[in-house]
Amino acid sequence: MTSPSIWSAGRYDAVGERIAHIAERVVDAAARRRPLDGATVVDLACGTGSAAVAAAGRGAEVTGVDLTPELIDLAAQRAPHITWTVGDAADTGLPPGSFDVAVSNMGIIFVEPLSQVAEVARLLKPAGVLAFSSWVRAQSNPLFDPVIAVLGAPTTTGFSPDQWGDDAVVADRLAPRFTDLQIERGEHRWEFASVDDAMTWLQNESPMHVATFARAGDARAPLADAFTAALRQHADPSGVVAFSSPYVVVSAVYRAS
Repeated sequence: MTSPSIWSAGRYDAVGERIAHIAERVVDAAARRRPLDGATVVDLACGTGSAAVAAAGRGAEVTGVDLTPELIDLAAQRAPHITWTVGDAADTGLPPGSFDVAVSNMGIIFVEPLSQVAEVARLLKPAGVLAFSSWVRAQSNPLFDPVIAVLGAPTTTGFSPDQWGDDAVVADRLAPRFTDLQIERGEHRWEFASVDDAMTWLQNESPMHVATFARAGDARAPLADAFTAALRQHADPSGVVAFSSPYVVVSAVYRAS
């Protein structure tokens, strides 16, 4: 379980707004499996609710769940017509078998996978649909590589978010409870007006990066230098910084037994 304090750092929507288009793809994947008009949908680890809002826009009755109260408060202000609740995505406390569809946009990938898959299966009705997105591990990542270079690899928890971007891992984790697995691929374009603009986003807005800088202590300046150097490699002659991150949208059907 990720600490809620990480996600309340900075300004979550500075990330959520950028990746909202991926939430639309997640909801599209679910809608191809089952009509969403009138469906009961749960958005797990919903953040400020881009996937929930997209599903509600298609006529679904939606519940959004997130561990961080600050994000749920923002989501409720944005979309009061949706039911929002503070809770652990892997232990929601919601009634079993109460949802036709479960969705998540870059959310459940941060949760311990075995307990998360079990909770999704518990929440879904027979033949219910799961659809979610995950980042894919890339050879180079200017939003993460400087952290490793300066602070070292994070403490191992036995899983990492981008493992959900590995086809074999996804198949292995979902096979006991889900069938008809489909994986769609995409590229998310990160773009900033300048290196300075990107550094402002990293140090003041993106929650995970804000939290990383906060724990860096005396290494804060070297970390900033490492990010600056990495970002400059992606600046064009006008100064605009742009690069892509691969991602997948995974969908499957719950096999009740």
